[in-house]
Amino acid sequence: MKTALITGAGTGMGFEEAKAVAAKGFRTIMACQHPEAAEAKRQEIIRETGNENVEILGLELADLSLVRRFADEVKARVSHLNLLMNNAGTLATKFEVTVDNLERTVAVNYVGPYLLTRLLLPLMGEGSRIVNMASLTYKFGSLDFPDFFTRGRKGSFWRIPIYSNSKLAVTLFTFELANRLRDRRITVNAADPWIVSTNIIRMHNFIDPLTDLFFRPLIRTPRQGADTAIHLLLDEDKAGQTGTFNCSNRVVNVGEKYYHHKQRQELWDRTEHLVRRFLYPEG
Repeated sequence: MKTALITGAGTGMGFEEAKAVAAKGFRTIMACQHPEAAEAKRQEIIRETGNENVEILGLELADLSLVRRFADEVKARVSHLNLLMNNAGTLATKFEVTVDNLERTVAVNYVGPYLLTRLLLPLMGEGSRIVNMASLTYKFGSLDFPDFFTRGRKGSFWRIPIYSNSKLAVTLFTFELANRLRDRRITVNAADPWIVSTNIIRMHNFIDPLTDLFFRPLIRTPRQGADTAIHLLLDEDKAGQTGTFNCSNRVVNVGEKYYHHKQRQELWDRTEHLVRRFLYPEG
């Protein structure tokens, strides 16, 4: 039986992605920050798809030691992984440093998924697909090292630019990993869901309730937001597609500035250095 792993699968787009792959008969691993709260969603997927091979595993992307533990548990349970959907993400509303001395949004949106993907690659082979949840906000991102990892950005905390910076990192990671895995015929693509009505865009400032009232009805539902990722995961005509950025089920030409970004290699090297002790604990 083919196996799919979806992070952030207990709510929003992750739930829709998990339901879609389960409906296609995949053994589905729902990687959730709060496993108990996701049980009702697991039962809903089983009920709607008829696929009983759906399980929940706890995953905390903000703690790299727990990412390592999660990957070890997955390896103990399955011998191969056909689909990996790095869906989980956050938009922190205040400055918070993780146990690994990383800014929280950067840890959850980029460093944690980077480490998880690298740890699970031994389970993947020809035909396996990796999809990373990106965002068109990468266009507003910048990578000021070393502040990017420890503070999210140079200067004071501001959640939107930090989110954009994390999504620029996800986009560059997608292109770099796709290039490195091309000979193994493992595809890696980025999916932009556009603006989706999920908890990640909850408003917090005094003016935001009115903004929320008028803005939210115009944006996509979680199912609509997940659609591009689902197609990248499941469509036959996407089988050989790799190293692309996608929105509304179309490849978006991001331009040479991003395909061959001047910091792409540096980002990879710095991230490798950060996660090395979790990748090679005996080294």
